[in-house]
Amino acid sequence: MSNHSGHGHHHDAAHAHDHQHGSTQGHHHGPNDPDWDVMGPLLEQNAELSSEQYTQAARWIAGLPDAPKVRRVLDIGSGPGVISCLLAEAFPDAEVVAVDGTPALLERTRARAERLGLGDRVATLHAELPDGLAGLGQADLIWAGNTLHHMGDQRAVLAGFAALLSPGGTVALVEGGLQPRQLPRDLGFGRPGLEARMEAVQAELFEEMRADLPDARRENEDWAALFTAVGLAPQGTRSFLLDLPAPLGDVAREHVVAELTRRRDGLRDRLAADDIAVLDRLLDPEDPAGLHRRPDTYLLLARTVHLGRRD
Repeated sequence: MSNHSGHGHHHDAAHAHDHQHGSTQGHHHGPNDPDWDVMGPLLEQNAELSSEQYTQAARWIAGLPDAPKVRRVLDIGSGPGVISCLLAEAFPDAEVVAVDGTPALLERTRARAERLGLGDRVATLHAELPDGLAGLGQADLIWAGNTLHHMGDQRAVLAGFAALLSPGGTVALVEGGLQPRQLPRDLGFGRPGLEARMEAVQAELFEEMRADLPDARRENEDWAALFTAVGLAPQGTRSFLLDLPAPLGDVAREHVVAELTRRRDGLRDRLAADDIAVLDRLLDPEDPAGLHRRPDTYLLLARTVHLGRRD
């Protein structure tokens, strides 16, 4: 799926996974699937950069008044398992089940859990949603990170989540937020506003993706109202900021280069030729004005979490 990313969704050949978390729910797999040996490490790195955001979100959930004891967590669209392991650390008495439709990413989840000493509490489950929803079992917390927007009928899937909750249980939707910004508005070459134009194209691709989903249904993305419609009590919304100012460290810079490379490749047929030329220059490691060398590259984004509780 993509942050999914203007709703925080990224769109590319592997749009089933976003840079925030990742999910292949609702997608069938075939010969045009991405190379997960390449995408897996990128997805892990992306999530690791935001580990503090996700940890803060988990602590917020755990600290809610009258929060129930969390014994079982479903991480829907778990990707390579970075968030699954963070949830296991945040809820030390819980079993965390990483649910995804890509076996290669579930293998990465198992390996990560073993490395972190969490192998006895982080399980994996291969499932395609929404068809496999009923087989996920009951949970005290359902974490759905940029997953719901890849379901054609979001309301029906949210109702399915609600049916899986134990009394007092919580659904945490990571939806919305703010697109990442990484570049100055004026780079000193090309037309100013490159990222804004890229975001506009990505929003068009997101709408096309939504329209092509089975059982696609348009919804007003008022998540509190949707919670209420499926019998859940809204418990609040918070946004969590990732703010890595310039100059970036090596890991964050590597992330920005990888993301811009992926976005250029995915948007090549949609952007104007002069914008593609600017991206090519930015991604040239030998260009003094490129991302590998320029001192003004940064990373700023926000992820928004919406909570609904079953009373």
